[in-house]
Amino acid sequence: MRQMASTYSTLLAFIMAALFISGGAAHATGPEVERPKKPADPLIGPPFVTCKAWVIADGHTGEILAGGNEDEQRNPASITKIMTALVVLKLAEESPDVWEETITFSERADKTVGSSCRLNAGESLPVKELLYGLMLPSGNDASVAIAEHFGPRLAMENENGYDAFIRTMCETAKQLGMERTSYVNPHGLTHETHLTTAADMVKLTCEAMKYERFRDTVATRNHSTIVNTPEGEDRTVSWTNTNRLLAQEGYLGVKTGTTTAAGACLVSCAERNEKRLVMVVLGSTSSDARYVDARNLYRWIWKEIAAESQDE
Repeated sequence: MRQMASTYSTLLAFIMAALFISGGAAHATGPEVERPKKPADPLIGPPFVTCKAWVIADGHTGEILAGGNEDEQRNPASITKIMTALVVLKLAEESPDVWEETITFSERADKTVGSSCRLNAGESLPVKELLYGLMLPSGNDASVAIAEHFGPRLAMENENGYDAFIRTMCETAKQLGMERTSYVNPHGLTHETHLTTAADMVKLTCEAMKYERFRDTVATRNHSTIVNTPEGEDRTVSWTNTNRLLAQEGYLGVKTGTTTAAGACLVSCAERNEKRLVMVVLGSTSSDARYVDARNLYRWIWKEIAAESQDE
């Protein structure tokens, strides 16, 4: 034991000596050059935020009012589901009976990883109810069930239904002028070619918010529904909206999303003095940070809008 302690002491002394010599050698080459300080923080302009990209637009016209890195492609996470919902909204626009159709969960939907609306394979419910399961708890499983249900009617010859739904998402993006957006799934789990920009997300969100059913859904804080089990029984499922801004007056929804690659994302809509804004925040450092980023940006832009109104 003593011999081991002696050996350890000798080894420690050797390491300390090596570090001292290394430090001394580095010091001998001259003192470290001190880098010049960055300019003082500006007192005007948008607030500092943790997000990698953001944009604010007029909620009615889609006109971009301010932004930072808004054209930079990034992973979108679950805000992808705004497009998933829009495909269904457009189908229902042509045939309102779509909302009463019954969707039955497949094994594939049930086993989809990530956020979940907590339905099991074989369970079923109306489309109008599953829209809440898609948008409130950020249901990855719900998005797959929706794609599988509606894909076959969108499919071209020899095309898989699920793939047809994804193709329709991409085609809808092009129709909206979302030039830097590409989809490979309906939920937003990370893929190297599943990308969007903050500016593109504004175009998508302004389009989706034209639909009353979408507006009502994303503004709902809690929703419960009955699902039918394969055994013919009923059970109640309840969903809570992940968007914490809804607890604050003036915020109208829309969608959260989080993955390691995307960071914490938030698409939101707010209204004040009869003016509506849509904001997209991509890549915040945490779930809490995305709300701080968004609220600080809203406070700033509302003041800017008020100041411009006074100058007119």
